[in-house]
Order: sequence, then structure tokens, then C-alpha cells
Amino acid sequence: MNNIIIAVKRFLKNKNTVTILGVVLIIGILYWGYTKQIKDATQEIPIPIAKREIQPRTQITKDDVETINIPSIAVKKNVVQSTAQIIGKYSNVNTVIPEGSMFYKGVLIDAKELPDSAFVEVKEGEVVYNFPVSMESTYGNSIFPGNKIDIYMKAVDDDKRIMVGKLLENVEVLSVKDNQGKNVFENSAENRQPAYLIFGVKEEIHILLRKASYMSNNGVVLFPVPHGAAVNNEGETQVTTQYLKDYINSHTVVIEETGTTTPSVPDQTTGE
Repeated sequence: MNNIIIAVKRFLKNKNTVTILGVVLIIGILYWGYTKQIKDATQEIPIPIAKREIQPRTQITKDDVETINIPSIAVKKNVVQSTAQIIGKYSNVNTVIPEGSMFYKGVLIDAKELPDSAFVEVKEGEVVYNFPVSMESTYGNSIFPGNKIDIYMKAVDDDKRIMVGKLLENVEVLSVKDNQGKNVFENSAENRQPAYLIFGVKEEIHILLRKASYMSNNGVVLFPVPHGAAVNNEGETQVTTQYLKDYINSHTVVIEETGTTTPSVPDQTTGE
């Protein structure tokens, strides 16, 4: 037994033996690492892809997505690997997602990130209205999307008296934009000034606001006021002051849309 131990010690003390063992060990480690990398790179993972072509500004549903297995080496860092992170998103502006394409982070956005997201949020049966405002009338840019506001009206009546009252109540602000149409709150690095509050209203109220906006000769001024604490999120916008509504309608007319009429021809016998 001692002879064997002595032989092993002599073998290990031999410089050539140690060199050979070191080389073999290094080759073994390199081979193992290379084999592992190849295995990891060629291992297939499930990746969601577009089931059909998706146009810009389109909300993505589960019918637009399917999952296939792809070698992991083909999947870049900006590829979305979870279906849950895709469904409900929108395809970005000027971006077409081809059929069979993977979904990349840069082409998926939320509805609020769309340049015209206010139009997406307008309820059925309503039309968009852009209400002119300023930094002062928005209380130092303190009216945000999602806030409820009331619209007040100042005017001069037929007896030259100034009257002020609440015209509309429970108006939900969908977006706040500057004079270039950019969302005021989407970029904190820029000092954007509010120029318009965007909201949706029924056609009757839309016409009422349009009429009032053209009545500057009557001293009509419309301005927003943040709604009180008791906010009914499900409530509709309402005309709360009938007197103001009647005042606006009494000073304006609505031209009914009619078909083409045929001019009358004078009676040759009477000249009429």
C-alpha cells in the first residue's frame, strides 16, 4: 500500500504530469461550457407572435396573438415574451405589425399614450369638444385628465346686467393639450402650457357650447371650475341652469338641414 502511495506522489510531483492534467482539465471545462452555451442557445422557448397583420392604433385582442416555440438565441431583449403584456395594448402610431412577427416593446403602447387617446375614450353617442383654456383658467394647470369639472358662464343680459351661473355639470376631462395639440402632462421635461380641455358631450350640449362660444358680442365667457367633492363618476353631463340655456337659444338660431328646393316660377298670367 505504501508503495502505491509513494508512486502516486512521485507521479504528481512530475512537472510533465501536472501540465498534462492541467491541459486536460482546461479542455474539459471549455468543452462543458461550450456545450452548455449551445444547448441554451438552441433550447426552444414559447414566444407570442402576431396571428394576423395588425394596423396602427389597433387594440390587440387574444384573437390577434398565438404562441410558437422559437430557439432562445433568436429572441432579443426587446421582445415581449408574455401574452398578458400584449393583450389590451395598442399598436403604435405609424406601426404595422406583420403577420408572424414577434411583439417588440417599442411597438406596444397604452391607449393613453396614443396622440389622440381622447378620441378613444369618448363614449358612444358623444362628440369631442375642445374647450379653450389658459394657465389661469385651469388654476395653474391643476385640471388633469380624469377630473370632473363644471362649466360656468358669464354674460350680459338684455338689460345690461351681468349674470353668472353654472351652465354644465359633471364634465369628465379626457385630455389637456397645448396649442400644438400635445398632451400637457405626457412629458415632464417640457413646460407645456394648457390651451384646450378635451371632453365628450352629447350633440345637444355640443351645439349649446358652440353657440355660446360665438356670443362674444353678448359678453359671453365660459370657464371651467373643478367639480365639488361629491362626484358621480357614472353621471352624465347635464345642463343645470335652464335660464342660461334659454338665453343662449334665444340669441341664436339653428339652420335646419333640408333637401334641395326648386325655385318657384312666376305665373305667366298673373306675374306672381
